[in-house]
Amino acid sequence: MVNSIVLPKIMQIGANALNLLPDTLASLGCRLPCIITDRTMLELGYVAKVEALLSQQHIKFGLFADTMPEPNDTSILAAVEMVKTGQYDCLIALGGGSAIDSAKAIALLASHGGKMSDYKVPYQVTEISLPVVAIPTTAGTGSEATKVTVISDSATDEKMLCMGTGLIPSAAIIDYQFTLSLPKRIAADTGIDALTHAIEAYVSQKSNPFSDQQAIAAMKLIAPNLIKVCQQPNNLEAKEAMMLGATLAGIAFSNASVGLVHGMSRPIGVHFHVPHGMSNAMLLPTITEYSLSGAPRKYAECAKHMGLVSDSEDHTSAHQALINELKHINQTLEVPTLAEFGVVKTEYEGLLMNMAEQALASGSPNNNPKVPVLSDIIKLYKKVWA
Repeated sequence: MVNSIVLPKIMQIGANALNLLPDTLASLGCRLPCIITDRTMLELGYVAKVEALLSQQHIKFGLFADTMPEPNDTSILAAVEMVKTGQYDCLIALGGGSAIDSAKAIALLASHGGKMSDYKVPYQVTEISLPVVAIPTTAGTGSEATKVTVISDSATDEKMLCMGTGLIPSAAIIDYQFTLSLPKRIAADTGIDALTHAIEAYVSQKSNPFSDQQAIAAMKLIAPNLIKVCQQPNNLEAKEAMMLGATLAGIAFSNASVGLVHGMSRPIGVHFHVPHGMSNAMLLPTITEYSLSGAPRKYAECAKHMGLVSDSEDHTSAHQALINELKHINQTLEVPTLAEFGVVKTEYEGLLMNMAEQALASGSPNNNPKVPVLSDIIKLYKKVWA
């Protein structure tokens, strides 16, 4: 069986990798970049660092700093117009997954027109757009290395999944020093998101030998360091491992797809504005337990790769160790239940059918090792409430 693997053309990885930004732009033949970011990056001084590097090399640039968390199709329109009018030849995406996802969408629309709903799955985005240089500032989404962007439909609140080789960044600059000031809550949520990517990619029905190796490496890096980076913010070794692990997990799921956790997570984010990584965390133990029978060997191997068991042959013990660890991570990192987050139970129950239909429509549940039907998803939503 042939597996088609896609990656950024250039990846600069390690401390001070940001300093290679001008060289990276030159390698791509880019002379007039536009920085796509958000207000937090301005306040932290990260935008100033990028601007200083560009100015030192006499590279002119533009700046759009109004991307929003959980971006929608209207939030990117001003940037699309700015990029077209300014005739920029590439985008520098600086921030978390939302900024990078926004930049991918902006590049696509500025290059080819239309609206984001034109490009949602099952459409495959193969169009070549403006190059995107992704600079992640969280260790979680992996968007810097994926062929995926998620943009909400402002009219329907649907989280539109857009996918294809045309969405992969041309370059990624992965400098863990950007995560040193990450608040504990964001470090926890994005870190669990990365762990979810690695596990779901490994057990996905679309997994392959290449994606498996990336997922295994990601689990080995993330599992022993996830709690450390939240409790020991000055632990540079743990921060570096988490950053690399998140990117490898992104590569894994970009080439194998995610599963039921992500399928069910997106509607929770849309309807109740739960941050994406947190909604994944809320779901991960319960959905993993439900899915065990679909890939018993691979889930047991997850426990081994995460350092929870020395022998994965005893599936029952390995599965229990895995579920216990996922629950322990949530408890230690204070991941709230939906009830604790403030979701009103009657409102939640009234949306169960709608959310289950949206989860199925995303296509992700079909990649799960145990493929659910609508009634299964409704039961699982009920189970994760508290």
